Amino acid sequence: MNWIDAIGYLGTLLTITASAMSTMIPLRIISLCASVAVIVYGVLIGSMPVVLTECIQIPFNAYRLWEMIRLVRDTERAASGSLSLEWLTPFGTNRRFGTGEIVFREGDPAGEMYYIESGVFSVPEVGITLRKGGIVGELGLLSPGNVRTASLVCVEAGRALCVSYSEVRQLYYQNPEFGFYFLKLTSERLFQGGRVGDRAAVGDAL
Repeated sequence: MNWIDAIGYLGTLLTITASAMSTMIPLRIISLCASVAVIVYGVLIGSMPVVLTECIQIPFNAYRLWEMIRLVRDTERAASGSLSLEWLTPFGTNRRFGTGEIVFREGDPAGEMYYIESGVFSVPEVGITLRKGGIVGELGLLSPGNVRTASLVCVEAGRALCVSYSEVRQLYYQNPEFGFYFLKLTSERLFQGGRVGDRAAVGDAL
């Protein structure tokens, strides 16, 4: 086996390694390394289709790597400072709510959390009002049964970012660092709610 073949086998090994990985940041890094090795091999053997294929994949892997690194960074910043979940915007869906519209009722299955972007929302059972920047429902992901403990009503027409628990779970399993900082963030919000009072804690746990 000559050194050119060795480069080709290295690219193959890195590609297989990346396919077997479950955490996203290491996977993307290994994939980029594999693409570089395969491109070098393709140039040396004069196979332009091989080179073209890998050149197309590199921008996608690089973008996804940047996206995940940014997610971890923003989650860490939120966990240590503002307690905001605004960094989840790329993974959620914007929904508009009219005045008097019921977002969910007590006892409903809890499958998503909300980041208030505009308008005014109320939790009538405990008298809590949520405005822009307010977060509701994220602790339902961690509660037994995933059932709403109170209702959420739109008092003044507005918009909220809806992020499904399945999306959060996927990010959690794909990136352990994200999972750590997300748990840190939600734990801090839980303790903060306890310091403010039982009513605030109930609102956070919806």
